[in-house]
Amino acid sequence: MSRLHRICSAAAVIAATALLAGACTGQSGGQAGDDPNKDVTINFWHGWSQPNELKAINGDIAAFEKAHPNIHVHVVPNVNDDKINQALRTGGSDSPDVISSFTTDNVGKFCSSGALVDLGPFLKKSGIDPQKTFPKPMLDYTAYQGTRCTLPLLGDAYGLYYNKDAFKAAGITAPPRTMSEFKADAVRLTKPQGDSYAQLGFMPDFHGYESTPAHYVAQWSPTYFDAQGRSQTAKDPAFANMFTFQKDLVNSLGGYAKLERYRSTFGDEFGAKNPFHTGQVAMAVDGEWRLGMAKDAGVKFPIGVAPLPVPDDQANTYGKGYITGTIVGVAAHSAKQNAAWELVRFLTTDTSAVVDFANAIHNVPSTFAALRSPNLTVDPNFRTFLGIAQNPHSNTTPASPNGGQYQVTLQDFAYSYESGRATDLQAGLRGVDQQVDRDIAQTK
Repeated sequence: MSRLHRICSAAAVIAATALLAGACTGQSGGQAGDDPNKDVTINFWHGWSQPNELKAINGDIAAFEKAHPNIHVHVVPNVNDDKINQALRTGGSDSPDVISSFTTDNVGKFCSSGALVDLGPFLKKSGIDPQKTFPKPMLDYTAYQGTRCTLPLLGDAYGLYYNKDAFKAAGITAPPRTMSEFKADAVRLTKPQGDSYAQLGFMPDFHGYESTPAHYVAQWSPTYFDAQGRSQTAKDPAFANMFTFQKDLVNSLGGYAKLERYRSTFGDEFGAKNPFHTGQVAMAVDGEWRLGMAKDAGVKFPIGVAPLPVPDDQANTYGKGYITGTIVGVAAHSAKQNAAWELVRFLTTDTSAVVDFANAIHNVPSTFAALRSPNLTVDPNFRTFLGIAQNPHSNTTPASPNGGQYQVTLQDFAYSYESGRATDLQAGLRGVDQQVDRDIAQTK
């Protein structure tokens, strides 16, 4: 998926998912009456738009049509979630039978509103065991409260990028594995220069591109909600431990005000002037796509990639990370659900299709078979992300009936806490839980 599609603001997600509130439900999964062996045309809406992306997805569709000569796929590319949600709400002959979205935050709304069908019966009918087919984090972000209304189609894994030249100059021989090692390395790599820096070991601020609360706290293996769907940020110590670590790291690297002044000098996250590319920071949190971006930017120093460090008391879980990705589902209003399922099944479970797509757009494959395929094109750095995707301790942000609103609430508190506007961590987390629970209650 493209770099612009990959990073979506939670606020935009919330606005988009609100359109699904009035979505009409269609036939339930496995009860569609169409004959997938008859000549039929299905509509497939997706968000890819870059030339290499379109070539890749069109190649998979051509392979599908060759294997299913009676099913013709009409493709509508470069469609954002606003348009997808509107079409799922209103239906019509030109609306999608199959949709693909880059926004996993929408899954809770897709499933709870009935906008997409439950794929469980389709999977069972096709003899596909999801637990044996897809990594657990990808299963987690494609279902909501027992309803699997989407499947994963390629993924993203987050790891630690580091400047090997900077490590060598600082006498650091290996990437950090624990948070205490991470802090020590970040301090050692930092070169103050007046009220700024000649080099910063790591930018810990929550506005620092990919150093978000969700990406940090994944290393503590958090529980966002209990079995009843109530927010748990004040009760699960993972959140307090993460905030305490981040705050200490901010202070150890010069303090919030100094770091924010330095952050204002950074170039665009997605361009050649990204602060990791320029050497302004020696370590960074990022996804597998940064490998291609760094190459395109002509980065001069050798790049290392490793899993993000883990808390010292969870050292045995090293290798895990935050996982997200693209989702695919079948529209509930579709009168061609069986034919639509054939496309979804092919795109998400055919090993050759998944591997070819992953190779073409440099994303993490989304099935165990594709992750282990000898046809997967990988270099040592990319292989790190494959390991993160398969690590049983890797995790994701769970689906919610109002999309990513709970992440916005947590992030707003994070900004207040790191800046010093909020000083009582536990009281702040209790406030997060109360607000999240109120927001979710309003969706019911």
